[in-house]
Amino acid sequence: MPISGIDLSNIDHTVRPQDDLYQHVNGSWLKATEIPDDRPLEGTFTALRDGAEIAVRDIIEEAAAKGEAASGIERKVGELYNSFMDEATVEAKGMEPIRGRLAEVFATTTVADLVALAGRLFRSDVSGLFYIYPAPDAGNPDRILLYTGQGGLGLPDESYYREEKFAPMVKAYGEHVRTMFTLAGVADPEPAAARVVALETSLASHHWDNVTLRDPQKTYNLKSAEEAATLFPLLNTWFEAAGIDPDKRNEIVVSTPDFFSGAAGLLESEPLSVWQEWLALRVVNGAAPYLSSEFVDANFAFYGTTISGTPRNKDRWKRAVAVVEAALGEAVGQIYVSKHFPETHKARMQTLVANLIEAYRQSITGLAWMGEETKAEALRKLEAFRAKIGYPDKWIDYSAVEIDPLDLLGNVERAHNADVDRHLDEVGKPVDLNKWLMTPQTVNAYYHPMLNEIVFPAAILQPPFFTADADDAVNYGGIGAVIGHEIGHGFDDQGSQFDGGGALRNWWTDDDRTAFEKLTAKLVAQYDELSPYAAPGHNVNGKLTLGENIGDLGGLTIAYKAYLLSLDGKEPEVLDGLTGQQRFFASWAAGWRQVIRSEEAIRRLATDPHSPNEFRTNAIAKNLDAFHQAFGVTDQDGMWMPQDARVSIW
Repeated sequence: MPISGIDLSNIDHTVRPQDDLYQHVNGSWLKATEIPDDRPLEGTFTALRDGAEIAVRDIIEEAAAKGEAASGIERKVGELYNSFMDEATVEAKGMEPIRGRLAEVFATTTVADLVALAGRLFRSDVSGLFYIYPAPDAGNPDRILLYTGQGGLGLPDESYYREEKFAPMVKAYGEHVRTMFTLAGVADPEPAAARVVALETSLASHHWDNVTLRDPQKTYNLKSAEEAATLFPLLNTWFEAAGIDPDKRNEIVVSTPDFFSGAAGLLESEPLSVWQEWLALRVVNGAAPYLSSEFVDANFAFYGTTISGTPRNKDRWKRAVAVVEAALGEAVGQIYVSKHFPETHKARMQTLVANLIEAYRQSITGLAWMGEETKAEALRKLEAFRAKIGYPDKWIDYSAVEIDPLDLLGNVERAHNADVDRHLDEVGKPVDLNKWLMTPQTVNAYYHPMLNEIVFPAAILQPPFFTADADDAVNYGGIGAVIGHEIGHGFDDQGSQFDGGGALRNWWTDDDRTAFEKLTAKLVAQYDELSPYAAPGHNVNGKLTLGENIGDLGGLTIAYKAYLLSLDGKEPEVLDGLTGQQRFFASWAAGWRQVIRSEEAIRRLATDPHSPNEFRTNAIAKNLDAFHQAFGVTDQDGMWMPQDARVSIW
C-alpha cells in the first residue's frame, strides 16, 4: 500500500476541513511553530530553502577547505566564501572600501557629472535612478532588447511615501538615513537625511503603482535612442559611462516613461548637493552588507527589523552562502544537482507536466464562456509550451569573474560587473532557449511569457510538493498544482496578452475578452474583502494579486482534472482515513503552511503579487465544486461558497 504523503501530525482535529481547510491541515503545526529570530516568516518554502542552503553550504565549504589546492571555478567559490567569512579583515577595513567612492560623489560639479558617475557605479552594483536588463522584445520575441524602468527609492514601494499608514515607516527611514550618513562621515547627517527623504518622495510621485506595472500594454514602450533621450536627456551620458555600446541601445523598452520625464525634471530643479547626498546613500546602502559590523548592523536594523520585523540577522555563514550563490550560483548548482537530484524525478515530472497539459487542453476545449476562434488560439499556445525541469543543459561560464580572498566588496562588485557583461552580450542576438533565470538550488518556479516556458528548479521537487513514493493524489495536489499554476500564468490577466510565440498580441475576440474580464473582476472582488490573520485591518489588493490568484485557481482546478485523468476511471484507495480527493486538497493546503511576522505581512500586502498563504489555500478551494464535493461542504459550513459566487475560469 502506498503512503498517503500527508503529515498527520500537523492536523488540528478541533477544526473541520469544511470550516477551515488551512487550519485543519496545518493547525497543530501553526500553533507549535515559532519563527526563528533571523527570518520574517517560517513555512514550507523556508524549510525547503533551509535544506537547500545546508546542501549548498557543504558544497561551498568543501571547496573553501581546499584553499590553494583548489583550481578553476572551485577555487573561486572557496575564495569568495572565505572573503566573506574573514570577519577580521572586513572589520579592519571599516568604511575604507567606500571612502574614495563617496569622495567622487561629492566631487561632481554638474548634474551630468553625477549621472555619469551613477552609470559607472552601476557596474559596481550601486542602484541608481533606474534599472536595466535584457529580455526578449515583447513585440518581436525572437530578439533581445534592453528594458529600463523606474527606481531610486530606498523604501520597498512608492506607496510607502504616498499612503498615510506608512508615515511612521517614512520617519524611521529618515532616521536610518541619518544613521548611515553618520557612520559614513557625511556632513550634517540629520538635515542631509531629511533632504534625501524629501527627494525620494518627489521621485516616488512619478512612479507607477504596482497594479499599473502589471499591465504589459502600458509598460511596453519601444523607443529609439533619440526618443528615449527626449524623456531623459542624460540617458546617453549614463549609458556611455556604464560602458554600454551604442549598438546595444539603438532601441530600448522604456517601461515607465512618466518616471523618466519626471526624474529628468527633478535633476534640473533640485540642487546638485541634494542629488550628491542621494547618490551617497545609494553607495553606502549598497555596500553596507559587506562592510564592518556597524554598517551591517545599522543596515539590518532598518531593512530587516523595522521593515520586516526580523529581530536578528542571519548567521554569517548563511550570508556568505547567499553571496556565493548570487555571484557563482550555477557553478554551485552543477554540483548540487549531481548530489541531490535523481534523474528519476525528471521523468516523473515530465509525466506530470504532460498530464497537466492534457487536462488544460480538455478544459479549454470545453469552456462554455469562450468562443471557438479564441479557443483555437489558446490551444495553439498550450501546444507551444516548453517545460524545463531540474537544471539547465548549458551552464554559465564564470571565467571572467575575478576573486580576491582579501577584498569582499571588490569581489561582489566584480561578480556583478561580469554579470552585466554576460547580459549585455545577449542583446542583439537570437534568444537563448537554454538560459535559466533561477539556479537549480532555488526553491521556486516560474513562467516566462515571452518564451512561453515553465521552469521548475530541482530544489522545489521535494516533499511536500513532490514525494516520489507517495500516491498520486498528494503529488497532483502539491507539485501538480504548482505546474498548473505556472501554466496558468500563460492564461492570466497578463500572460493571456501574449501569444504562443511570446509576442504581445491580442488573440482574443472582443466578446471573449469581455467574458474573461467579467470572471476576473469577480475574483478581484473576492480578494479585496480579505484581511490576513497577521495583519488585521490591512486588506489584500485584488488587482495586484490577480495574476497569481488566477494562477492558483487555474492550477488547482486543472491539477484536480489531471489527477482524475491519472486514475483512468479507478477509485483511489482510502489512506489514513482520507479519500483520494480529500488527500488532493489536503496536499494543496499543506504546501502553504506558514507563520509570518506582522511587519512582513504588511510589507507583502503592499508589494507582493501573491496573496497571503491562508487565502491561497481557502479562498481558492472555496471556488471549486470538487472541494465542496470531496468534503461534503454545505451552506452551514465556513468553507461554503454559494454556487453562483464561485469563479471558474480555466
